[in-house]
Amino acid sequence: MSAPVAQRLFKVKPSPTMAINKLAQELKAQGRDVIGLAAGEPDFDTPDFIKEAAYAAIKAGQTKYTAVDGTPALKKAIVEKFARENGLTYKTNQISVGTGGKQVIFNAILASISPGDEVIIPAPYWVSYPDMVNLAEGIPVFVQTTPANKFRMSPADLEKAITPKTKWLILNSPSNPSGAAYTKDELRGLADVLLRHPHVWVLADDMYEHLVFDNFEFATIAQIEPKLYDRTLTVNGVSKAYSMTGWRIGYAGGPEALIKKMGEIQGHSTSNPCSISQAAAVAALTGPQEFLKGWVKAFQERRDLVVELLNQCPGIMCLKPEGAFYVYPSCKGLIGSKAPDGKTIASDDDFATYLLQSQGVAIVPGSGFGLSPAFRISYATSAETLREACKRIKSACEILSGVGKAA
Repeated sequence: MSAPVAQRLFKVKPSPTMAINKLAQELKAQGRDVIGLAAGEPDFDTPDFIKEAAYAAIKAGQTKYTAVDGTPALKKAIVEKFARENGLTYKTNQISVGTGGKQVIFNAILASISPGDEVIIPAPYWVSYPDMVNLAEGIPVFVQTTPANKFRMSPADLEKAITPKTKWLILNSPSNPSGAAYTKDELRGLADVLLRHPHVWVLADDMYEHLVFDNFEFATIAQIEPKLYDRTLTVNGVSKAYSMTGWRIGYAGGPEALIKKMGEIQGHSTSNPCSISQAAAVAALTGPQEFLKGWVKAFQERRDLVVELLNQCPGIMCLKPEGAFYVYPSCKGLIGSKAPDGKTIASDDDFATYLLQSQGVAIVPGSGFGLSPAFRISYATSAETLREACKRIKSACEILSGVGKAA
């Protein structure tokens, strides 16, 4: 007897990152030397002062249930963070804390989307956005960007995508997977469009806020246009900036009514995030921030290295992104080429599989991010590992026949 399956699940696709990781693990189990460039997390350890706060919380007996959507201490720290770093004023009843940014975003989508509501998602996008919308029985509306516009959505593209059914625009800057970030002027252009459409809300996913390079000045859209404050949910977390992916703490600031509904959903699903992780997050947001400069410097050096080396590979073209720790190279020049075994590289999925099987390098194909032919590389690993990985990628490209021009 087969298990009952809800119809909405047929719209959900398996994670391409998980699929690649599974194949990589299988090859490792066979004794293959595999370099993994698929994981979306910093390779630095969580800073000691954050760990110490967690130890102290355990010793103090902070091991019980907390308020469903965050402790008063953490909400206060988040309010202060938004004011200090983003010029956004919230009260604690406008703050929601969840088990990672993913839960916070899903709560918001589930709390606000009715069947048939549309959500605008620029592509390439983080793989979970459209599936969250599908699970809420909404309709993802994709706006295609290109390397020519540096993976940024233009105001004209946004205007064209808006309909009377549009409920949200999801804006991720810096972006996973492209690393692209919107300047203040570019955000101003998008805000001007949104002001003409007061029924459209904005979900600003700022998870990579602190990971920007070349003196890029980060801004978030409610900061740029205060008139959007009442219909913007500003999402962030401690996972990327503080290397706390496993601690699972994300948060958001937004209108009180929406925050309340998000809390109700969380109260009937997971209830509160880990009490110890919340105490650690307080330390992260209120403690010393100087270490971030060293991390950002290291990420920028790795970015520059990877971009330089990938652009030496036949058939590949890689832009230099403004932030995060990903690059999103085009592999257009490899499409239609043939591997030594005679198999045709017909898609970025084919290239990812070929690269893993032939050279032992795990990347994520662009098909999972909604913009092909391309692939995502995480450079959150050592320079030595990145050099070896890029050497293998170049070798894989060089032995393909019929490689075209990179674009």
